[in-house]
Amino acid sequence: MSVFDRLQQFGSDSSAPKRSESVTDKSRLAHAGGAAVRGLQAGFVATLIMTAFRLPILRSLPPSANFWAQYVSGGDPDDHPIAGIALHLLYGVQAGAVFGALFALQDAEESIEPEQRGLVWGTVFGMALSAFGSQIMLKELLDIRLDTDELALFHAGHLVYGLALGAWVGSRTEGVQDPDREYGYNDDDP
Repeated sequence: MSVFDRLQQFGSDSSAPKRSESVTDKSRLAHAGGAAVRGLQAGFVATLIMTAFRLPILRSLPPSANFWAQYVSGGDPDDHPIAGIALHLLYGVQAGAVFGALFALQDAEESIEPEQRGLVWGTVFGMALSAFGSQIMLKELLDIRLDTDELALFHAGHLVYGLALGAWVGSRTEGVQDPDREYGYNDDDP
């Protein structure tokens, strides 16, 4: 069952036959809720990593500073570094929660490890956010046209975000119940 089918199943009562909610549905919904919380954490970490990647290279604030200057306070985007970074962090955390919930609802084969799926789907998610950001947010909403080099770095930053997000969510969403025991984090053996 696809993610879309799963979301329809949770949100639709008129098109589906009447039935009582099963234990599996409750546990999958609870699993998705927990994964969304882990996605919040992952979004925070991934946004910090993305920001650390992009700031030294582009030497400019995220475009959220432009949004703040244009739609909230006026003035120059460089006048709002804290608001720009805080808004960018908020975007990243929210996107992380969405990714975490969607990742948990995704059915996959047992042979594909969650970490591997996280990396693949995180990459896809990061690039989808990048396409949305460059086409809708920058071009349409903010009327910003990036040159080729800036656009490549914009996409690279979102790729870094997606990889970090997917790695975090994939490694914490399912599988090992006790990572310390399973991976030997607390082993005293050299």
